[in-house]
Amino acid sequence: MKQLKPFAGEWRIVEMEVWDQDYVDMEVPGYFRIGSDGTGRFQFGLVSGDIDGRVEQCGHAPRFEFSWSGQEENDPVCGRGWAVNENGELNGRIYLHLADDSAFRAIKSA
Repeated sequence: MKQLKPFAGEWRIVEMEVWDQDYVDMEVPGYFRIGSDGTGRFQFGLVSGDIDGRVEQCGHAPRFEFSWSGQEENDPVCGRGWAVNENGELNGRIYLHLADDSAFRAIKSA
């Protein structure tokens, strides 16, 4: 579980490639919450879900790769994603199955 430590915690989404910050923060401030066991939760805009993730080696750096299931505007939806910890920021991409995908940047919540 030591590999998960750089990814565990509450992360505030501060930027997304596809959606502006007004959408990201529409219902609650956009976030990723990752537990020390690799499970967690996220929400941005009207998309929310439960995360099941693992740390995998990608090149020379560890990468948190996850699947997720949840809802978008009350419709069931699922997908996958990944993130790397770069200088204390979480940078990655989230995919909605058969729909959009977007890069994101998140900072550790206080």
